[in-house]
Amino acid sequence: MSGLALLDYASVLVFALTGALVASRAQLDLVGFAFIACLTAVGGGTVRDLLLDRHPVFWVGQPDYILIACGAAVLVFFTAHLVESRYNWLIWLDSFALSIAVAAGTGAALSLGQTGVIVVLMGVTTGCLGGLMRDVVCNEVPLVLKQGQLYVSCAFAGALTAVLAAQLGLTGLPALGLCALVCWSLRAGSLLFGWQLPVYKARPPRQ
Repeated sequence: MSGLALLDYASVLVFALTGALVASRAQLDLVGFAFIACLTAVGGGTVRDLLLDRHPVFWVGQPDYILIACGAAVLVFFTAHLVESRYNWLIWLDSFALSIAVAAGTGAALSLGQTGVIVVLMGVTTGCLGGLMRDVVCNEVPLVLKQGQLYVSCAFAGALTAVLAAQLGLTGLPALGLCALVCWSLRAGSLLFGWQLPVYKARPPRQ
């Protein structure tokens, strides 16, 4: 199994856990859990593969991804009540899923010889869209758009790090590991220390 496939498997598993946790907060049934887990797990990667014209889409070629996501949904369905703060588990699992997915998307684009701009966009797409779909469908405030937190910028920084590393001669899993580390470090810093970018503030028009 290739390193890129391992990243996809890890991303699917962790994102599926976050999807199931959101489903538990919405008090859905087991089928609802499975649907949200699968949507979250493969949403970003599906858009990535469609945009990159990769055939077949990764989970169509390997249905094991869907089975893993469904397994994660079942696990959370029967254990979520044991967790003291499901939201805390959600945001931290999501931070790991984001970092892994950004690395997976970046690696997929790099393996196809795409330009730096496309590589960064595919990293951001893979990392952010699954969680965005999850939160919108479950009527949650999307983590990707939550004010006062870094999210998309973490994905951007991670993917850009991989592109720069590749230009300096560092390729393969070491570059993607550095990508994930930068992404997760920024996201964790935002959650722990309140790191954020300046936000727009309305000002009265000049006379």
